[in-house]
Amino acid sequence: MSEHRQSKKRRYIAWGVAGAAVVAGGGVAATNSMAATTWPAQKTYTGRAFDTCAAPSLAAMKAWHGGLYGAAAVYIGGKNRGCSQPNLTASWVKSLTTVGWKFIPLYVGSQPSCGSGGSVKISASTAAAVGKSEADDAVAKSAALGFKAGSPVYLDMESYDTTNTSCNNAVLTYVRAFDKELHAKIYRSGLYGFTSSSAKAIATAGSKTDLPGNLWYALWDKVNTTTSDWPWGSTQFTGHSRAHQYLVNSKETRGGYTITVDRDAWDAPVAITG
Repeated sequence: MSEHRQSKKRRYIAWGVAGAAVVAGGGVAATNSMAATTWPAQKTYTGRAFDTCAAPSLAAMKAWHGGLYGAAAVYIGGKNRGCSQPNLTASWVKSLTTVGWKFIPLYVGSQPSCGSGGSVKISASTAAAVGKSEADDAVAKSAALGFKAGSPVYLDMESYDTTNTSCNNAVLTYVRAFDKELHAKIYRSGLYGFTSSSAKAIATAGSKTDLPGNLWYALWDKVNTTTSDWPWGSTQFTGHSRAHQYLVNSKETRGGYTITVDRDAWDAPVAITG
């Protein structure tokens, strides 16, 4: 499984690997290729969200609705997705959309060669081609679940050594190709990553072309905010383009159902459904 769902001890070790400015504006301004198309309006959710490895049962999700959380991240696919998803179907999404849940599509594609996450790695020679093909897969899987054009796909990029220049360049090439293809298919781009490495690489890249318009940063300070602990400039990723994973491995019981989740402060796009 992606390191996104690894043990707390191992995740904190990974978080410290490697070692904080992106213009986003509504999650699309960083991408020149999006300008010529009329896009569906962004569907924004602001509030608490959670992510967990496998999508919970329909009954559990219904029992949890109306409590602390209003949105849930779901792992829609990717070669490094570690959990099977027997519950994650189009009918599950449709039923829970009717209840009122919002969804955050998360895709676990190829991972950095200089990181510990995932078994399928990014190669410099194929980074662009693989990024494009995996974006096509992400869009197909999103559409199959009922996540319509204009929805975001958040690319899960685990911790890696950003001081390794060749590895970092390959990651950025892959991410740019992934995002460019998402935009060609009329899907918004986002990235989940660590403030010390993968998110930092996006935020500090010299060129912003085809980089994600929405940044979901892992900073486990237990503070439900997307502003007070934001590591970069206050003008970056504005216009509802930030999310913050602030607590991990929280075992919670609601409505008689116990799920171990990561908590997220959300102020960013969610899937367009219905």
